[in-house]
Amino acid sequence: MATAHPQRFNPPTLWLHWLMALLLVAVVLSIELHELWPKGDPTRALLKAWHFQLGLAVFALLWLRLLLRWAGPRSPAVQPPLARWQARLSHGVQGGLYLLMAALPLLGWLSMNAKGKTLVLWGVWSLPLLLNPDAALAHTLEDWHEWGANLGMALVALHTVAALVHHFVQGDNTLTRMLPGRR
Repeated sequence: MATAHPQRFNPPTLWLHWLMALLLVAVVLSIELHELWPKGDPTRALLKAWHFQLGLAVFALLWLRLLLRWAGPRSPAVQPPLARWQARLSHGVQGGLYLLMAALPLLGWLSMNAKGKTLVLWGVWSLPLLLNPDAALAHTLEDWHEWGANLGMALVALHTVAALVHHFVQGDNTLTRMLPGRR
């Protein structure tokens, strides 16, 4: 006997989704806002440090989210069902977001190491050096990190617009199954 799909995602999945969405906004804001202060300013340094900390928090939460996805209850079905092309595009965007949430923090960590810097997590734990200093490699890794971040922002925008189109234009439950507090 097959288990029926639930109507909404389970609470841990819902809260992780929205927490990670907020963290991603904070990651972007912290690195964009740091440009408002001159080099050497403590506020600029603090915003950069928060960028690193929040990015690593996203990286850590990603693995919990994937574990819940693989081991948790079934995902709620989209009703009415999506067209095949929409389902494929949805899975591609979602896969791209997961890949970037893993790759971007690693690229940031590696680029800092290539600059000869050690990352300290929340002022307590020094993360291991994964690379020896190499200025040219640091520049390349930063470029990849920035390119990936721009791609990530585009995918987040597509993900958001698609959820709104599904809700307001197509009238399916794509958005409501991810909203907390609604029955």
